[in-house]
Amino acid sequence: KPGIAKAVVHSTALGLYKLYINGTKVGDDEMTPGWTSYHKHLLYQTYDVTHLVHSGDNAIGAMLGAGWFKGLMGFMDLRNLYGDRTALLCQLEITYTDGSRDVIVTDRTWKGADAPVRFSEIYDGEIYDARLEQEGWNRPDFDDSAWKPVDIVDYDLSVLTSQPGCRVKQIERITAKELIITPKGETVINFGQNLTGWVHFKVKGKAGDRVVLKHFEVLDKDGNVYLANLRKAKQTVDYTLKGGEEESFHPNFTFQGFQYIQIVEYPGEIKLENFEAVAVHSDMLPTGSFECSNPDVNQLHHNIRWSMKGNFLDVPTDCPQRNERVGWTGDAQIFCRTASYLMNTYNFFSKWLRDVKADQTPEGGIPHIVPDIVTGKPGDDWLLSQGTHSAAAWADVITIMPWTMYLMFGDTRVLEEQYDTMKAWINFMRNHSENGIWRYRLQFGDWVALDAEEGSYFGATPTDLVTTAYYAYSTRLFAKTAKLLGRQEDYEEYSKL
Repeated sequence: KPGIAKAVVHSTALGLYKLYINGTKVGDDEMTPGWTSYHKHLLYQTYDVTHLVHSGDNAIGAMLGAGWFKGLMGFMDLRNLYGDRTALLCQLEITYTDGSRDVIVTDRTWKGADAPVRFSEIYDGEIYDARLEQEGWNRPDFDDSAWKPVDIVDYDLSVLTSQPGCRVKQIERITAKELIITPKGETVINFGQNLTGWVHFKVKGKAGDRVVLKHFEVLDKDGNVYLANLRKAKQTVDYTLKGGEEESFHPNFTFQGFQYIQIVEYPGEIKLENFEAVAVHSDMLPTGSFECSNPDVNQLHHNIRWSMKGNFLDVPTDCPQRNERVGWTGDAQIFCRTASYLMNTYNFFSKWLRDVKADQTPEGGIPHIVPDIVTGKPGDDWLLSQGTHSAAAWADVITIMPWTMYLMFGDTRVLEEQYDTMKAWINFMRNHSENGIWRYRLQFGDWVALDAEEGSYFGATPTDLVTTAYYAYSTRLFAKTAKLLGRQEDYEEYSKL
């Protein structure tokens, strides 16, 4: 009705979603609602949509993708890790100038239909058929009589938490630098920068023509396309044209790690100006920079910064390209202080630490990977047989990262929020130690050390030395935390330990 004072929408999904009101995408976030330990911690986003809602008829709708929730994830090739159905949860609140309110919610009156996105997953890319687009599907005058009723998915809504900030966005755009024909005759575009995100391209052709792009990081020693380091990840975008006018596209529910693309199919002449790489990652304010007279050191710093951008897409990952892209706790622990000099990581790490806390074992152990998609899952993977949690330096993220964030940002709240988790981890090590030396199942030790034997990742440094050094270090940090927060008994007990 007339007299709209304010309109706000709260939304989230099991899977990934893009929300639209009257044909316009709500917000500029990507890959929402992100990746969390969904059964214990599901984020929802809030947007002011006053400018999108008007008196009269309105339309609200969303596109859904599998994402981390139910797509293929992890090096064990498992699907449906959190559930087997995508779903949308949405609440639109309209406040009028007379003080009255309308609330529109997702319920059984909503309808659904198959989208032009035929396939979209994190590792393998996206298949999109523009011929299946339904013009105006998200506008008020669209005829949805052929659409099907929706179903209700039962879910524990007590795990819902508002996302305060540090959302994933399209951050930078990079023009194509070079068109290459490899010695094998492959058509390749070089963007001149290794990044995480996707390619936005323009194309014109007839209905049924296709654009097929394979994303990869490096050419081999002979200058040909090299895909071996992707392992099983396909990193392929397959777009079918609807035909007619010029079309443009980028994927909806996936991302790739790449510097190059191989153009497998493309109708017409390939022009560099029709291809643009988009860096996509969590939106963190740059806070530090470095420059010196040595160009090699400057390049090293440049590489570090771009590695951070590439691996800070909602969770701190080990890599953005192969069939892994998971939150190894050791990687995040070792890099968190450097990262915090480069960008404002407070919201980013605070959000992820809540999942570390959520995935802590009842005994106090910390998983190797957070969100934990390994523990309790079927399979004969080496990691499953050796142990999926509580390795020194990896699990110690729960003491080192909160303390580092306190040092970098001067805020004790993260220590207060993680205090019980930190204490439980120290007690876990104490319970599994003998004469002050702690051991527990799989320990990575000095991982990928240069002195590792051929065919092994384990360095020569004794594991007992690595584990016990971290045991002492984490215990010291926890004692300092106890003193800082006024927990005198804990301070005295763990100082002695």
